[in-house]
Amino acid sequence: MNVIVTGGAGFIGSNLVEALVERGHNVTVIDNLSTGRVENLADIRNITFVHADLSIKGEWQKEFKKCEWVFHLAALADIVPSIQNPIGYFDSNVVATLNVLECARKYSIKRFIYTASSSCYGIPKTYPTPENTEIDPQYPYALAKFLGEELVMHWAKIYSLPAISLRFFNVYGVKSRTSGTYGAVFGVFLAQKLAKKPFTIVGDGNQTRDFTYVSDICSALISAAESEKTAEIYNVGSGETVSINKIAKLLGGEITHIPKRPGEPDITFADISKISNELNWKPKINIEDGISIVLDNIDYWKEAPIWTPETISKATEDWFKYLS
Repeated sequence: MNVIVTGGAGFIGSNLVEALVERGHNVTVIDNLSTGRVENLADIRNITFVHADLSIKGEWQKEFKKCEWVFHLAALADIVPSIQNPIGYFDSNVVATLNVLECARKYSIKRFIYTASSSCYGIPKTYPTPENTEIDPQYPYALAKFLGEELVMHWAKIYSLPAISLRFFNVYGVKSRTSGTYGAVFGVFLAQKLAKKPFTIVGDGNQTRDFTYVSDICSALISAAESEKTAEIYNVGSGETVSINKIAKLLGGEITHIPKRPGEPDITFADISKISNELNWKPKINIEDGISIVLDNIDYWKEAPIWTPETISKATEDWFKYLS
């Protein structure tokens, strides 16, 4: 297949590009490098890279003429920056999605896969959390990702665009983001471990997360593209929920505690029965194996910023100001 991966220089995107190339697909990456890194693609041969901002119409749209599959991963992440810059997040996560959808419609692509976020559930009342749970975004990032998903589902309904949306839960793995104070706990912890600094654990550390290894995420994306399903939404998770304290113990190191933050659930835990039943997809990497792989590749984070309680406190001032 001729495949476009938007945001393909990012964490999940670059892992997906590698998986697609290994399967023999021809891949074009479109990325503005606002959070992605060209280094993430350095070892992947025979791909085409297009530097472009998808929220602005331009020459990048011509890439869709010969495209069959589109994986739309390009987005801005993190809570605090979305509070500080809601317009930028709307442009990157909503306007850009609209532009990509219109290209996909114009050129009659065969499959459109959107990467949504489990943050749309806010603080759910049901665990494991199914797809029909009430939507309750707690901050602009979560809202913008959900609005993008709404566009995708509407285009699937009105224009018969063959599209699927996957809601990811707490993705981790090699090449995970090295910046941000939320949503990138492994990037933060691994840089701290390399620097021999204590892990900054929010609250008491008993909160649990559905940490899903990136290779399982990639296999879910490809399974969605290979399926005949359309206008469907699926959770993608690990099948378990693990405490932050356990993560710190498995990584090995000292810990320090920082204040609990508003707007964060005590648990994230995906109900993955729908994707398992309908797409025959199941996660393969448990948390112990995933952390072992990450530790074997820890040098990736040697140039990552090292967060301390003081720098995190300063970076999250707006979090407490607006979400308390």
